[in-house]
Amino acid sequence: MLQINDFKNKKILFVFGNKEVNSLRFSNENIRLYNNTIPINQISLFSIFAIFVIGDLTITTQILRKIKERGISIIFLNRSFKQYAEVMSYSEANYILRSKQYLLPEDSNLSIAKLIIKNKIINQHRVLKQYNKLGFNYKDYITRVDDVTDYKILLGLEGTVARKYFSTLFNELDWNRRAPQTKEDINNLLLDIGYTFLFNYIDALLKLFGFDTYKGVYHKMFFQRKSLSCDLMEPIRPIIDKELYKMYSLGILNENDFKIKNGMYSFKNSEITKKYVNVWFELIVKKKEELYNYIGCYYRYISNPDKYKFKPFEIR
Repeated sequence: MLQINDFKNKKILFVFGNKEVNSLRFSNENIRLYNNTIPINQISLFSIFAIFVIGDLTITTQILRKIKERGISIIFLNRSFKQYAEVMSYSEANYILRSKQYLLPEDSNLSIAKLIIKNKIINQHRVLKQYNKLGFNYKDYITRVDDVTDYKILLGLEGTVARKYFSTLFNELDWNRRAPQTKEDINNLLLDIGYTFLFNYIDALLKLFGFDTYKGVYHKMFFQRKSLSCDLMEPIRPIIDKELYKMYSLGILNENDFKIKNGMYSFKNSEITKKYVNVWFELIVKKKEELYNYIGCYYRYISNPDKYKFKPFEIR
C-alpha cells in the first residue's frame, strides 16, 4: 500500500484532448503527450497517482498496461465532464477489509452513516462561519441526527440542512437551488464539475486502500453506483462550495465566460474551460494529503473499530 511519505510526491495529471494534444504514449518510463507525431510534454510514470482525461484522444495499450503495473488510476470524462470509462488501481488482495465491509451489521452501518452526516453538517457550519453567515442552528440538527433510527429520516435531515446551507452561503449570488446534472445555471454547472473531480479522486483513494467502493453504509447498494465513494465524499463537499464562493469573491467567475443553449449552461470555449477546471485541479492538489489521511483513517477504523475511532474530515 502506498504510504503517506510516498504519496506526497505523487501528482494528479489533467489532460485535455484537443487539436494540440491528441494522443498519450509510453516512452522510457514516461507518459508522453503528442500532437500527432510531435511530442509536446512528458511526465514520469513514477510521479503520477491519477490521470483525468477530458475529451477525446488516442491512448495506447502499452500505456494502459504500464499504468496498471504502476498503480495509477485513469479516469475518462467527456466534454460535459461526465465519466464514461476508467482504469482504476486496486489493492485487490485486501480480502480481509472487504469481508469486514460485507459483514458489517446494519446497526453499525447506520451508526457510521450518522457520523458521516454529522461531519458534513459541522463542515457546512464551518464554511458559513468563515463568511459570517450563521443561517441555522446546526447543533439542533446534530442532536436530531443522533436520535435517528431510520435511513429515510436521516436522508430527509441531510436534505433540509443542505437547502438551508446553500441558500445561506450563496444568498447574495442569485442562488436558486441545487439541481445536480441539470446545468440550469452557472452555479450548478461549476458545482457539478467540482464534485465530479472530487468524487473520482476519492474513489481512486478508496480503491488504493482496497475498499469495494460499491458497498456503502449510507447510500444503499444500487446498480453501478459507487455508494461508499458517495458516502465519504459527503463531509468533503463543502470545500467545493467554499471554492465556488471564493470564485465570486475574488472576481474569478465571469458570467460572460458562459453560454446557454436549450436551457443548459456551458463554457464558451476551451480556454475558458481550462480556466475553471484549473480552479478545481489546484484545490484537489492542495487538499490531496488531507484527503489521503481522511481515507486512511477510515480504513483503520473499519479494519479495527475497537482500536481506532472514526476521524472526521475537518474543513479549515
